[in-house]
Amino acid sequence: MSELAKEHPRAAVGDTGLWSSRVARRVAVLVVFGTLVLVAPWFLDAYTVNILVRAFFIAIVAVTVDILWGYSGYLTFGQAAFFGLGAYTLAITFSQLGFGPGQALLALGAAMVLAALLGALVGWLSFYPGASPFYATIISLVLPIVLVQLIYSGGNFTGASSGVVGYFSFPLMTETWFRVAGISMLAVAVLAHIAVSSDAGRLLRALRDNEMRCAYLGINTAAIRITLLTICAAIAALAGAGYAAFGGIAAPENAGFVFGTQLVVMVALGGRGMLTGAIVGALSIELASAYLSGILPYAWELLVGIAFVTVIVLMPSGLFGLLRAMAQRWTPWLFAPAPAVRLGDSAPKARESAVDAVVLEAQGVARSFGALTVLSDVNLTARRGELVSLVGPNGAGKTTLMKCLADGREASAGDIRIAGTPIKGMVPHRIVGLGLGRKFQAASVFETMSVADCLRIARSGRDKPSVLRSCAALNLPAAARSVVEASGLDTRFDEDARNLSHGLKQALELAMVLALEPDLVLLDEPTAGLTRSERNVFATILTRLVEQDRLCVLIVEHDLDFVRQISSRIVVLHQGKLVLDGTVEEVVNSPLVAEIYSGHQVTDDPAPTPTNTPEARA
Repeated sequence: MSELAKEHPRAAVGDTGLWSSRVARRVAVLVVFGTLVLVAPWFLDAYTVNILVRAFFIAIVAVTVDILWGYSGYLTFGQAAFFGLGAYTLAITFSQLGFGPGQALLALGAAMVLAALLGALVGWLSFYPGASPFYATIISLVLPIVLVQLIYSGGNFTGASSGVVGYFSFPLMTETWFRVAGISMLAVAVLAHIAVSSDAGRLLRALRDNEMRCAYLGINTAAIRITLLTICAAIAALAGAGYAAFGGIAAPENAGFVFGTQLVVMVALGGRGMLTGAIVGALSIELASAYLSGILPYAWELLVGIAFVTVIVLMPSGLFGLLRAMAQRWTPWLFAPAPAVRLGDSAPKARESAVDAVVLEAQGVARSFGALTVLSDVNLTARRGELVSLVGPNGAGKTTLMKCLADGREASAGDIRIAGTPIKGMVPHRIVGLGLGRKFQAASVFETMSVADCLRIARSGRDKPSVLRSCAALNLPAAARSVVEASGLDTRFDEDARNLSHGLKQALELAMVLALEPDLVLLDEPTAGLTRSERNVFATILTRLVEQDRLCVLIVEHDLDFVRQISSRIVVLHQGKLVLDGTVEEVVNSPLVAEIYSGHQVTDDPAPTPTNTPEARA
């Protein structure tokens, strides 16, 4: 047995064998459900078949809600608007132009294109740099309300409050519609499952967990969200067109906020983040509503609401989550283990530069919040192969300076260049592309994802993720690999990041940053909360990064003993100004530093000794 198999017994089966086994099981499940869809009309009564046809189309749009909310963390009520847009596009086309193969293709194509364009516009409005998730949700809430008002004001063209009715549609039997809608639902579910289980789908879960960390890993989060919303909008519109083609009516409630809320309830009831849960929730609510509305016309909505609250409180993972847990207990053979992680060869360096090249230049950097000035006229230069420690008392502006160096929108004045490129106005993911990596004070990782997946997300800018498959291999550059091995993370690849100790989370975040292959690394108090032994490991790692990998490291740190141990230079900030920049001995033995840390008054414009000036050191 290989060493990999000894450390990870699941790998003994082989990645190919595990992958084939998982595919075989999923194909078997798909065949079973596909067969049920084909034969079900022979055993169900006409009323149930009719209800299920509508439920299948609604389940399709519920799947898109689950992708947006359950997987990427975007709570949206706006999918109802795209569903209604698709329904009205088909209904208006058939009522104005008549029915025929050409008109059908035109209606379906127009529904998808219009929804995709509207989805892209909504995405652009919702996910601009700096927009909050709450703002995006509000936009999604407003969208169906605005669309319904446009429908009401459309007169005979949109049917106003009565909707569009009386048009000819596809001449299919109800049983045929059942099979078409059911197979369409299964096809969407399968494609969605392939996408969210792939390397690219992993990015969605990363967005849900920690969007800021994604941005500082060089991921264009806005582009991903806009693209995802555009695709989901087109699919929802196609489902709406199918719904209108079968029912022969497009009504305002098909596009309204109430329906958008019902879709969210369906996903939550069935099980958020499970895809199949969205289908279970949609079918359950549609069937329950259809039967209870006839038996208990005044109480059925209350009963559905009570069931929803009960499931949310007692079964947070939803109905399908409960069913899945039971199946894992009683039929474990249906659930094949995931392939073990393979730590591949060290990835080659993608970007090379001169060994002592200047990677950071800051001239006259200032940051103000109204009348409060936090930074004033900060000048700083750093090269490859340097470890520059940024010290100073609390409130000196150290973290604010780090923010300015990593986000081109932060500084109020001054010029900052990374690898010679001005970053003014740049968003973080673009600055990361220049060779910057940033580690936060509190470990910023993807809590619900495994250690290996956290590292894979960090490599997504280099190793382009596939939308069709998930690779078990993990290729890391030498610097990141050394951190993983030195900290022992290489034995815990399958463990969720939330289960790691504080020290291991700090090591994982540093490994993620180094996986970017940066030239400049910003570290904000990386040893806070670490034990002495963990600090020594960190010191060894940082020294190796500077001496062997020739990275430029800028670190904010309060532990002066640690600073003395690792630094090439020390920069002192006080009251928002850079008051000293020199070697370790010069700064540590400086009377000015003693005054600062003792709390004595320091002059606003201290005159550094000649040996402490950049010109003298040059």
